[in-house]
Amino acid sequence: MIKPLSPAPSPDVKPVVPNANPYLLLTPGPLSTTATVKEAMLRDWCTWDNEYNRLVQSIRERLVRLAAPSNPAEYTAVLMQGSGTFSVEAALGTALPRNGGKLAVITNGAYGDRMAQIAAVHGISTAVIPFGEVASVQPDTLEQALAEDPMITHVAVVHCETTTGVLNPLADIAKVVRRHGKTFIVDAMSSFGGIPLDMAELGIDFLVSSSNKCIQGVPGFGFVLARGEAIGACRGNARSLSLDLYDQWETMERMQGKWRFTSPTHVVRAFDQALVELEQEGGIEARHNRYADNQRALVEGMEAAGFAPLLPRELQSPIITSFRCPEDGGFTFQSFYETLKQEGFVIYPGKISSADTFRIGSIGEIYPGDVHRLLKAVAHYKALSARQ
Repeated sequence: MIKPLSPAPSPDVKPVVPNANPYLLLTPGPLSTTATVKEAMLRDWCTWDNEYNRLVQSIRERLVRLAAPSNPAEYTAVLMQGSGTFSVEAALGTALPRNGGKLAVITNGAYGDRMAQIAAVHGISTAVIPFGEVASVQPDTLEQALAEDPMITHVAVVHCETTTGVLNPLADIAKVVRRHGKTFIVDAMSSFGGIPLDMAELGIDFLVSSSNKCIQGVPGFGFVLARGEAIGACRGNARSLSLDLYDQWETMERMQGKWRFTSPTHVVRAFDQALVELEQEGGIEARHNRYADNQRALVEGMEAAGFAPLLPRELQSPIITSFRCPEDGGFTFQSFYETLKQEGFVIYPGKISSADTFRIGSIGEIYPGDVHRLLKAVAHYKALSARQ
């Protein structure tokens, strides 16, 4: 028997958007978002419609103003479907010429290593400058590497390496790159929007981030902020059709916000709302202050509970913090994770080989009050463990 179709909802009935989430994501992205960002995804959009394309153009313009406030006219923004890694790959695969270029990749974690892996897959000549898993990048070492290898044309680095939470000294690295006249590519995936920077002042040519990080949107696309002159010289460089950053940029410029292929329309609309909320919060400086307050409260409380941070404070970012797993008391990450999840918090496992760690993020729609609730959950776990 065929069941009758359910009656169509009345056009006067507004969909209900739940305000509550089962838990907060204390991760470096995806992260917890506002109800209003989620609500923005309830409308369908046509990718050919002028209203949608104007929205894309507005997002591009606002991103440039955030990225290069001292000289936005020199820069442009390109949105790219997929995760942040898609945009990193698009930037590397398009910025490097097919012949004659050589990339220096500075690594001190998994995401620097990933850039080196991308370069290898694309057949890009690469020099890896490693600093281990728990150290900050040393600009003097980069200086020496560039002096010894004049074939290097491009330098790539991760600003905030969320493998550990280390914040690399971007301004000092930029000075070395500028002094040697190299093209500078920055993976600012987990820092852009949450840590103030100015591409124009630093001399960054390409900067990559994504929709689901410090702007506090949802996953679905990444973006590359680029110096107009630099991306304009990249025609024909790309090793991939779908990841051709130049072609994506040229199409968006020529067709005023049109993407080459189907764009994640709902995610784009949510990102527009997230940009509005960033401005309402007071901009990047205000958001950075909130994240820093979250991170300070987190470290103080975790130390009081007996958990030691992996990194010294001078290397630590306000984005995510690695803690050493206790070696006594029967601690297991899985039981800790499950207890915190039941209390309304999701954290990250560790990602390095040299120490047993776990990670807790301090970005997204969370505030110091949420951190204090987390610390109560940690205390609850400790109490349960003591009774076992």
